[in-house]
Amino acid sequence: MSEPRAGRNAVRPGISLGSIGGVPVVLAWSWFAITGLIVVLFGPTIRESFPRIGAASYAVALGYALLLAVSVLVHELAHALTARAFGWPLPRIVLTLWGGPTQFASFNSSPGRSLLVALAGPAANFGIAGLGWLLLQLLTPGSISSTLVFVMVWANLLLAVFNALPGLPLDGGRLVESLVWRATGSQDRGTVAAGWAGRIIVILLLGGVVGVPLVQGRGPDVVLIVLAVVMGAFLWMGATAAIENARMRLRLPAISAGRLQQPAVGLPADTTVQTARRLLREHPGAAIVLTGSTGRPEAVVDEGALLAVPEDATPSTPVRATARRLAAGAYVPEHAEGQELVQFLARLEGSEYAVVSKQGTVTGLLHQRTVVQAITGRNAP
Repeated sequence: MSEPRAGRNAVRPGISLGSIGGVPVVLAWSWFAITGLIVVLFGPTIRESFPRIGAASYAVALGYALLLAVSVLVHELAHALTARAFGWPLPRIVLTLWGGPTQFASFNSSPGRSLLVALAGPAANFGIAGLGWLLLQLLTPGSISSTLVFVMVWANLLLAVFNALPGLPLDGGRLVESLVWRATGSQDRGTVAAGWAGRIIVILLLGGVVGVPLVQGRGPDVVLIVLAVVMGAFLWMGATAAIENARMRLRLPAISAGRLQQPAVGLPADTTVQTARRLLREHPGAAIVLTGSTGRPEAVVDEGALLAVPEDATPSTPVRATARRLAAGAYVPEHAEGQELVQFLARLEGSEYAVVSKQGTVTGLLHQRTVVQAITGRNAP
């Protein structure tokens, strides 16, 4: 999963735990909330099984949460190390108890490699479950340690099977993505399909937790409902994010400065208001971009201010007096398009950019809100 470039004031995703095998690991803030929920929900269950330990049952529940975190970490490291074996850029792991999205920088992949990286995680959990089963043979049945290991074995089996379900953001979603990718030649179309499959899984999950007990004539388990809602919300948000990001990438090829620009004409900054008004009448709907002595765009004429100049003052008033300045270097090539255009604009200040031809002639004015609307498909505020 590609990670968007963080802004200067971006909120940190969690606490840095350093790196393992060269892979940076971050403990997400949500980990603490989910861990607290696990301790509160499973502490009483442990106490019923081991009444002699009293309040220490909550410490045992915390131990289970920590073992689950280690299992998730191994799962995500399997993703990261497999990806690195294919020469993908160094990833970052953001660790939660429901999963730890391994975030990759931009890279070129293939359906087969993407699927192998995805399946490495569930394979690691099956391996942990196998090792736990072997360890159980050495422990005293019914002891606290054997109970923790037993729960860990089942947790890893469930984590592996659950992650193999065919819908994003689960690992099995990469299977759907890879199949559609191979059939259509578009990874992003595969991502959209896998995201919708993830949404369907959430609906089936919640329907099963509530509906199956009702069909069997008994009430739903409140604890299971709470866990299903929390997990379902996490999965739904992940699926939605995957769909929206893929749709944005699908729109990128159709985005270019030349197609999105407002028509504009260039004028030297020392031109008079009288000349600018005449040019405006000759080019209705066009913006007027002022250029400096070097020919580079410097400002945009404010049409309201231009028309507000008294008629008798237009021959002597420089048009620069009615203009708003562009940010330094705020001009883009007419041929810039797709990812190149987005990256170019990300380096510029301001919300307006002059568009220039290969010969350096002003041909248009590009508004930031127009680009945002074209990428997101939504009206920019």
